Amino acid sequence: MGQQPLDCRVCPSSSICMKNVLIIGHTGGIGRALADHYTAQGAQVTGISRTTHGLDYLNPASVDAAIAQIEGPFDRVIVASGALEIDGYAPEKTIQAVTAQGMADQFAVNAIGPALILKHIKRLCPRRTPAVVAVLSARVGSIGDNNIGGWISYRAAKAAVNQIIRTSAIELGRTHPELALIALHPGTVATKFSANYTARYPTQTPKNAAQHMAQAIEAMTPKNSGQFFDWAGKSIEW
Repeated sequence: MGQQPLDCRVCPSSSICMKNVLIIGHTGGIGRALADHYTAQGAQVTGISRTTHGLDYLNPASVDAAIAQIEGPFDRVIVASGALEIDGYAPEKTIQAVTAQGMADQFAVNAIGPALILKHIKRLCPRRTPAVVAVLSARVGSIGDNNIGGWISYRAAKAAVNQIIRTSAIELGRTHPELALIALHPGTVATKFSANYTARYPTQTPKNAAQHMAQAIEAMTPKNSGQFFDWAGKSIEW
């Protein structure tokens, strides 16, 4: 199966007009907003999700099957999938609350899943022209920025995906010298994903978050590859 654009409106004045954008998790709150933003800018957007392609990180074979349905090359690939709660397992307030299954599921969805996507980047992205791959991470995955503790499994999974991104960027730099692979923190966004955890933090709408993240993504160059940024394009320590 070839590309399945969500929509495309030609916009000659746009800097991203006519670019091909792949969004993993395009039916989620942030993914949908990113798809809408890029479509409005004139890009051709292809989406993959559990709903549309059966992509399920808890079933690794489904990842290869879903990716096999699409063809590149893509100028932008955004991995916008992830989960804060899985099967009712909420972020822990103490190490005493950790369970093996809860932690394993967090790693499956937030670290192993993106790694399985990155296995296909060499095929999905051009080798000699500029491209950006952004994987949604989280500031709480920063070890250096952790001053309050808690959320052990989610933090650890996001720290793991950061290392996966850092290491993969080194490898991809050898074969795709014009590619930038980055970890991207979207901020606290008012979506179903974070609905139970936004009361204490400033939030932004999915639409605003998508606009800011897209601006950050469009500013990336190969010299930024393997780094960790927030939605405003500011560097985050590991």
